[in-house]
Amino acid sequence: MKILATVGSDFDLRTLRAVRVLRPLKLVSGIPSLQVVLKSIMKAMVPLLQIGLLLFFAILMFAIIGVEFYMGKFHTTCFNVDTGERAAAFPCGTEAPARMCPNGTECTEYWIGPNYGITNFDNILFAVLTVFQCITMEGWVDILYN
Repeated sequence: MKILATVGSDFDLRTLRAVRVLRPLKLVSGIPSLQVVLKSIMKAMVPLLQIGLLLFFAILMFAIIGVEFYMGKFHTTCFNVDTGERAAAFPCGTEAPARMCPNGTECTEYWIGPNYGITNFDNILFAVLTVFQCITMEGWVDILYN
């Protein structure tokens, strides 16, 4: 009780109560077929963890490459020359391989970026998120129909 008194009254016991979810696992000891299934799942966890670690390493490598090549490249878009309003919602460039702006617009370097600024390679954390978004193909429908 002294430990809780030193922590104070702001200490929240919800995390300790969450352990109660594991109580039904006691029932596994009474049913042999569930023991086999649970042991199989536990045996498969180590290889799955190793595969997940390998996948994270691959994502990290592509994220580092993306940071090197694309840092700051997703913050330019086409703005109208007369009004100054954004004319398009896609990145642009001024040289030939990039998407060029139509007439009456110019490629300006102030834009939060695609997907409300989440999709970029400006730092390693956003780069990992962007690579993960690419491999899961999240948001491809928006790109397809725009």
